[in-house]
Amino acid sequence: MKVTITALVFFLCSLTALAQQSPYSVKGAAIDSVVNAKLHYASISILNAKDSTLTKFTRAKTDGSFSISGLKKGKFILLMTYPGYADYVEQFSLDSVKTTHDFGRVTMDLKSRLLKEVIVKGTVAAIKIKGDTTEFNAKAFKIEPNSKVEDLLRQLPGIQVDKDGKITAQGQSVPKVLVDGEEFFGDDPTLVTKNIRADMVDKVQLYDKKSDQATFTGIDDGEKTKTINIKLKEDKKNGYFGKANGGGGTDGYYEGQALFNKFQGKKKFSAYGTISNTGKTGLGWEDNNKLGTQEGMTFGDNGDIYITGGSDDLDSFDGRYNNSGLPIARTGGVHYDGKWNGDKESINANYKIGSLTVDQNTNSLSRNTITQTDSTVTPPVTTTTILDNKSQQTAHNYMFRQKADATYQLKIDSTSNLKLSIDGTLKNSDTHTTESSESFNNSRKVNDQDRQLDNYLDGKIFNATAFYNKKLKKTGRTFSINLTGGINESKAHGNLFSNINYYNLIKSKPDSLVLDSAKRIDQYKTNDLKSSRLSTNITYTEPITKQWSVVLNYGVNINNSNADRKSFAQPGTTDPGPTTNYTVLIDSLSSDYKFNQLSNQVGAIFNFKQGKHTLNFGTRVADVRFKQIATFNNVDNTFSRSFTNWNPQLTYQMRISTQGSFRINYNGSQTQPTIDQLQPVRINNDPLYVTVGNPGLDPSFNHRFFVNYYSYKVISDQYISMYGSFNFTSNPIVDYINTDLKTNKNVITYENLSGRSPINYYGGLYAGRKIWGLSLGIEARANGQTYYSYKSFNGPKLLNRTTSNRYNASLSVQKRESKKYWIQLNAGPSYNTGESSLSPGIKNNGYGFNANGDVGVHLPFKFELGTNGNYTYTAATQAFGTDFRQFIWNASLTKSFFKAENLKLIASANDMLNQNQGFNRNSDGQNYSETRTNNIRRYFLFTISWDFNKMGGGAPAKK
Repeated sequence: MKVTITALVFFLCSLTALAQQSPYSVKGAAIDSVVNAKLHYASISILNAKDSTLTKFTRAKTDGSFSISGLKKGKFILLMTYPGYADYVEQFSLDSVKTTHDFGRVTMDLKSRLLKEVIVKGTVAAIKIKGDTTEFNAKAFKIEPNSKVEDLLRQLPGIQVDKDGKITAQGQSVPKVLVDGEEFFGDDPTLVTKNIRADMVDKVQLYDKKSDQATFTGIDDGEKTKTINIKLKEDKKNGYFGKANGGGGTDGYYEGQALFNKFQGKKKFSAYGTISNTGKTGLGWEDNNKLGTQEGMTFGDNGDIYITGGSDDLDSFDGRYNNSGLPIARTGGVHYDGKWNGDKESINANYKIGSLTVDQNTNSLSRNTITQTDSTVTPPVTTTTILDNKSQQTAHNYMFRQKADATYQLKIDSTSNLKLSIDGTLKNSDTHTTESSESFNNSRKVNDQDRQLDNYLDGKIFNATAFYNKKLKKTGRTFSINLTGGINESKAHGNLFSNINYYNLIKSKPDSLVLDSAKRIDQYKTNDLKSSRLSTNITYTEPITKQWSVVLNYGVNINNSNADRKSFAQPGTTDPGPTTNYTVLIDSLSSDYKFNQLSNQVGAIFNFKQGKHTLNFGTRVADVRFKQIATFNNVDNTFSRSFTNWNPQLTYQMRISTQGSFRINYNGSQTQPTIDQLQPVRINNDPLYVTVGNPGLDPSFNHRFFVNYYSYKVISDQYISMYGSFNFTSNPIVDYINTDLKTNKNVITYENLSGRSPINYYGGLYAGRKIWGLSLGIEARANGQTYYSYKSFNGPKLLNRTTSNRYNASLSVQKRESKKYWIQLNAGPSYNTGESSLSPGIKNNGYGFNANGDVGVHLPFKFELGTNGNYTYTAATQAFGTDFRQFIWNASLTKSFFKAENLKLIASANDMLNQNQGFNRNSDGQNYSETRTNNIRRYFLFTISWDFNKMGGGAPAKK
């Protein structure tokens, strides 16, 4: 009997030990949603999701934290209760991939606070606002079979996705889309939005991505990127999926794409390839060029100094298609990211290769209206001069690029981390441009020009970053160091041919012209540009009190660049023509420019946080010294300068409720003139527009304000977002354009303007809610700018103020019934204003109207008929005598096969009315221009598309 009892006790103890060794657990903390009070002794219950029976129970500790171990694999419900507070309910799962569920800070609401609004997380709330993050629950939106993330985003309030896949949210462009917080092919958001399946998405998070430094310290440093993070469902992280499609059509149009993704727990592998001449695939990625492509200089908000672009002797091609011309794109790439060693180590790597060819024909008309008053006579005499320029341009642009990047992260221990990042780009471009132009003065021809520019470029870019951070013993005390370096090399060579004829009137025959003079240019040009940069930043955070903390930083930046520009002519001849005999150096168009800069930066940012209020403010100060050595006209010129850069900042945020937030921030930064603005070397890529530098320029100071408010009400499903930005510049650097009225030749230089501040602004309001099953939204937006320039027309220097504004509003209606139909409409008016102080009698005020829609219906036998269109109307104005109307109408008929409907035959029509005119025009009251470009117009395409998917059934990832 004793043996039996002993064995039984041993057996029960063994079961207890086995239960304790179970790897499945949960943890979190119970916190008040507004005042952040720790809800000690809150009741924590874990229930079976299937039948709501109690599995485990505990109470929160005095600091509100809780943890429960010994759980099994399966689906559960967390039930949290506390006297006077609304019950908190959330479903979750535990499996071999996710053995621990960390609820983090679980915010609970007082019942009295919820009299205005009831929030229960267990229900499918469409939107949740967490601090700076707006989170959309994918379950609350209709998702069609085999639809993509892009289709889901179009349903989310406050987010717009245009026909090319460009995303705009809260008035700002979204350049970055992450998957589970990780980069996915780096810098092309469309590779996520057009390829990841919408039914794999659990949540969509919209926020301003902070720098690594700000994320670590929790204190804003002013660096933000509007970002969307796609959180995948846990059961969609094992298996593979992808798609393949190919199609051909009329007029030689074609497109093809293949994408394969394999997800295995914490590992992701993807590969893709595209080829297309329809302008719809493989056109989105661009260089991660932290140093720029030319040798200018600007200063960032954090005191760093960057190399930036400016004018150049040789036209450049950025390797992007902007819906102008006829493209041929070929791209491909591979991606891998994974975590191992208990999530202590991770890597994210990408490689992409691609080429883009664009053939473009452009016809342009520009007009400059000059009103001058002679006050020296009585009565004053006012005259108006109209300068017109007409041009036809043909361009053939080609670029081939390769890019690789990788990020490695190591959690050294529980208090320290290391992040290493590298990226490199190789590119080659080949561009050829021919242009014919004519200039007129009050309808009298004053010159014509034939110009040809050929350019060949080889470029190399490399960047590397190391970021180390450590939390010290005292809570809130941290130390970090950031090292960044990079090099940029660009070698270009090409030929400029130009033939300009200047005309004059025959005095005896007022309507006749005679050739006054001619100028021939035949030059071979080389540009050898090199840039390098090394910067360090050391940051220390210290908590002063429970509410106050301070961030101290110090950094050193070294920035060197060299620009060797040379122009050569043929000996003994001025006749243009292809040859390699360019041996005569043109001193006035050549220079060897060296720039060396050293800066020391120190800063202090104070942070206050209490309850629902957060405030941080401070400044960074940089002592900058640079030396530039310019050799031109066989003369060495050395120019040294030292100055102090101030970068103040202020941010205030108030969490109005669980589902609402208000934020305002200010950033100031000093901007130095670029080297192209300082360097007094003539640039004659267009001999009728010659640029001359001004070495005496002073820095300007930029002030930027931004405000944002958003809130969401669960019961009424109502979302409101307001945003606005206002910028102005003190002591700005402005253009000084001297125009010769006899020849229409322009010489452009730069000057500081005191006493006047250019401004620009944008703002908007979006409100949306569901009514009678319809998702309705209304949006109003405004943007505008006022800027200044000096102008001279064979006379005194005149200050010109140009003002332009645009106001528009739109109403959106959306309804989607799965497997039945969908309707998505957006339309509204706009009003534009534009005027110039030098031509007060001419205004460019006028109305417009824009509408776009996407409508479709599911038919029997798995057919689907869809159509979408975009209508644009711009009324005639004083500057533009005719209105503009355009309706781009597309349609498709799809036949799906199999139960999963993953094989489709698609017949589509692009621009059925053949109205894509490639037309653009703008005016500021004094200047206006019209541009017409060849474009992709009407064609019909037949495509076969296959989506394959085996997610959720794959083997679990090994830990």
